[in-house]
Amino acid sequence: MAMPKKYFQDHLILLLLSTNAFLAFSTVVLVLTRLSAGHGNSYIVQYRSSLGINAFKTGGVSDLLGFILFAFLVLAIHTSLSLRTYPVNRHLSIVILAIGILLLLLTAIISNALLVLH
Repeated sequence: MAMPKKYFQDHLILLLLSTNAFLAFSTVVLVLTRLSAGHGNSYIVQYRSSLGINAFKTGGVSDLLGFILFAFLVLAIHTSLSLRTYPVNRHLSIVILAIGILLLLLTAIISNALLVLH
């Protein structure tokens, strides 16, 4: 029986981890640079299409800092889940990291869309 590779020696796992880390840090930089542009204290933080004219909800900087927290949580949780499931099933670890990439991409897209609406 062949010995399985270790987690940090698997090239595909390292590629996915690097992609997750890059997307998380680029989301943080994107949000912080958009916030530091000096647009004031009122930002659009929600869009509810069912509300009609009142579809846009405003909030402060702390509401948008939630995107940064979410990006770090996605990175940490998906990395730990992938690390724990790797000895059981390598393909499950890869799927977990791929879903993390999808979540981080959506986080970057949505935070950018809300900050552009300001």
